[in-house]
Amino acid sequence: MSSENGKSVVMVTGGSGLVGMGIKMFIEQNAEENEEWIFLSSKDGDLRVRSDTEAIFEKFKPTHVIHLAAKVGGLFANMAQKVEFFRENILINDNIMECCRVYKVKKLVSMLSTCIFPDKTSYPIDETMLHDGPPHPSNEGYAYAKRLIDTMNRAYAEEYDCNFTSIIPTNIFGPHDNFSIENGHVIPGLIHKCYLAKKNNTDFTIWGSGTPLRQFIYSLDLAELSVWVMRNYHEPEPITLSVDETAEVSIKDVALAVAKAMEFEGEVVFDTSKADGQFKKTACNKKLRKHLPDYKFTSMEDGIKKSVDWFVENYETARK
Repeated sequence: MSSENGKSVVMVTGGSGLVGMGIKMFIEQNAEENEEWIFLSSKDGDLRVRSDTEAIFEKFKPTHVIHLAAKVGGLFANMAQKVEFFRENILINDNIMECCRVYKVKKLVSMLSTCIFPDKTSYPIDETMLHDGPPHPSNEGYAYAKRLIDTMNRAYAEEYDCNFTSIIPTNIFGPHDNFSIENGHVIPGLIHKCYLAKKNNTDFTIWGSGTPLRQFIYSLDLAELSVWVMRNYHEPEPITLSVDETAEVSIKDVALAVAKAMEFEGEVVFDTSKADGQFKKTACNKKLRKHLPDYKFTSMEDGIKKSVDWFVENYETARK
């Protein structure tokens, strides 16, 4: 992967988040000689503002962009601020995509999410089903803004011959996550909760019955696959980056793996008075497997052990 002068400049937006830090950790061991990597954070400029975005492209002159930056939030933020979630993500994505065209970026990889798929759908979901119906009303602002990345990837390819594509990961976890119990995702939230239960000698209480099933991808696996997409996958249609359907696990399995990794010896309690949420959201990774039939994912247990160890080691500075 190289440009005319033999050097590629790969710019990662949202470079200080969970996936950006995963890519950084992966690249420290796996950079190609002709690649320079730049990881942006909000300190580099406001991607909602065209002039800031242009200044970033002028300064770093990227040949390749992995676009992870987005306005994100939990369920209640999404419900309360649909206008802001739509507008801010539209502004960010339009600025990045149009600057990639204007500055002749060779490849743009943008990150989508399984939560933008139709609310009423059959399972497993795959890349072809993205626009088959409306998303869940709770996050429709965010979802429609993200869906338009896919629409525009195809439009830029048809009109300007741009090499733009997108990736759709399932539930991501790993070092540098947001371990907030209130606003974090399920695995980092459980890790923090278990850490406190062990420290305070109390029960480790999980909300819900523990029966819902999910596919989890370790952030360093996602990092490796994202870099593979940038270097080797050249179609505008999105590609789902997920563990196999057989690797789907229950929330109970996850909680017990967290307790084991934390060496927690107290009671693990499931509070069934709390809602479970959707039972399953299975995603199909057939397209990925067609390209990488032998790729070995980190097991859920190993990924959780690494995440727990990282959290314990970095407790004071971890986002929580």
